Amino acid sequence: MDILRLFTLLPAMGLFLFACTAAADEQPAVMDRSPVDVALSPDGRWLVTVNETSATVSLITTAGRRRTDEVACGRGPADVVFCPDGKTILVSCSWSGTVHVLQITNNRLKSVASLDVGHEPCGLAVHPSGTRAFVGLVATGEVAELDLTELRVHRRLAVGHWPRWLALSADGRRLAVGCSGEGKIAVLDTQTGEVLYDTPLANGINLGHMIAPDDSSFAYFTWMVYRTNPITVGNIQRGWVLASRIGRIRMDGPADREAISLDVPRRAVSDPHGIVVSRSGQRLVASASGTHELLVYRLPDLPFVATGGPGDLIERELQHDRDRFDRIDVGGRPLGMVLAGDDATLYVANYLRNSVQVVDIEQRRLIDEIHLGGPKESTSTRRGMAIFYDGQCSLDQWYSCHSCHQNGGTNSRPMDTLNDGSERTLKTVLPLYHVTETGPWTWHGWQTSLEDAVRTSITSTMQGKAPSDDDIADVVAFFSQLEAPPNPFRNADGSLTEAANRGRQVFQSQKAGCASCHLGKYLTDGEIYDVGLGSARDHYDGYNTPSLIGVYRKVRLLHSGRARSLERLIDDLHSPEKVLGTGNLTEEECADLIKYLRSL
Repeated sequence: MDILRLFTLLPAMGLFLFACTAAADEQPAVMDRSPVDVALSPDGRWLVTVNETSATVSLITTAGRRRTDEVACGRGPADVVFCPDGKTILVSCSWSGTVHVLQITNNRLKSVASLDVGHEPCGLAVHPSGTRAFVGLVATGEVAELDLTELRVHRRLAVGHWPRWLALSADGRRLAVGCSGEGKIAVLDTQTGEVLYDTPLANGINLGHMIAPDDSSFAYFTWMVYRTNPITVGNIQRGWVLASRIGRIRMDGPADREAISLDVPRRAVSDPHGIVVSRSGQRLVASASGTHELLVYRLPDLPFVATGGPGDLIERELQHDRDRFDRIDVGGRPLGMVLAGDDATLYVANYLRNSVQVVDIEQRRLIDEIHLGGPKESTSTRRGMAIFYDGQCSLDQWYSCHSCHQNGGTNSRPMDTLNDGSERTLKTVLPLYHVTETGPWTWHGWQTSLEDAVRTSITSTMQGKAPSDDDIADVVAFFSQLEAPPNPFRNADGSLTEAANRGRQVFQSQKAGCASCHLGKYLTDGEIYDVGLGSARDHYDGYNTPSLIGVYRKVRLLHSGRARSLERLIDDLHSPEKVLGTGNLTEEECADLIKYLRSL
């Protein structure tokens, strides 16, 4: 086992590399940190980052811009927020299914509690009272409301698929939830827990961070748009394939979403993620993680458009006015951000640089970089990761591998990748977990070399320049280390529930026939079958048996995405009766089989 993987596993194994504290003058462990988010204390004295690769939390003083402490947290840290008291910190850990409560004491981080919330917690929002908090549970489409006084889950609120990021109104009465799996924003009443209204985002995918400024009735967010046009040079450059947006929705009542386009002709923006608004309301800044930059806007006169807009490309009035729109190249992969009280100093969590960058958004320059620790030389895996997240690998930098395979997984829409010899034959995006061990590749299984598949994806799907053999080797090395998130639908010890065990028996039965194709460690036999769901426009016949590992994460099933639930999959479109002619399953058998499938 390599050292990177070992360190990632340490918290889950109950071990700690750091003995609760690590003084600033100590040499940090030679390990990538990969910060995904950063928070600033209300008094402006402290920064806290959550570091994905190392599963740690770092404490930094803003006065000296130095790390004073680093402690282990749960696996897959995703978000970090300060509570109103200025000392208490909440950290969501998706892979551990926990929210950790820490406090700053004597310039150190102290663990207070770990709340088991389950089901992949991600975005956090703290109520102004400091007694309640909300966290999105991606795997179950819920928001968990946490009681911070009794340190427990108070209730769970159903909102829609993949509620990754949240924004709470200044008075704490409304909660906006970005449901990335459905391309919508849900707005909840925090007292009753009722979903008051949904705001759809037509063709929306990959919703990013959300923020609700104190003096505003809006919630702002980033996202991308996917259209079903063929992948051609002209369509890409017009923004008719994938494009980036900043939007806002009203928190005080239903209304059409408003948005601006981010993409500049021949120099587009890919994978927008973080977003901040200055206290004065004069500046809005977004991080473009795929193009390694920050986008700085003058907020009051941004040309937000509701129904019928925005246009496909940035408004020309913005493009040529550097006070209204500017770009700051920071390198790496900028993600979460926080703006200091002076409305000029921006702190940026840069994933690939293992650092917090300090940027003056008025002078448009990087003024400092706080390194969190990491190896001096990049490994092949790390270089492959950088290529995977790099939008500049595509034509005019419109999108990256990550744009479709979010963090190595999937997104929520069938897409035309131009990788199967035909146009407009949309296919759901296959996750890349275990991809090095589950050939052949693509839905039709026509690619028998993973290296060739990677090269084709970059040159055909992304219309980018041909990568070198070394680049291909690095990407494959990254894929070989890519882990699937732990399944949250199992018992705490990883075993199957009683219902899932019954479902496994159904799965393996001759009546259901699932195990005749979905077999082995990754539940795929790598063979091609015609199961009666093809399209006359397909260039190839039949479909490659997909792995069922992590099927609970998908919001669209089958190659076409026509099944929106496991229930419809096994009751109708892919039922044993239609595939094998063995008869329909009973209601109880279906229920148990679904429990088993969700546990995979």
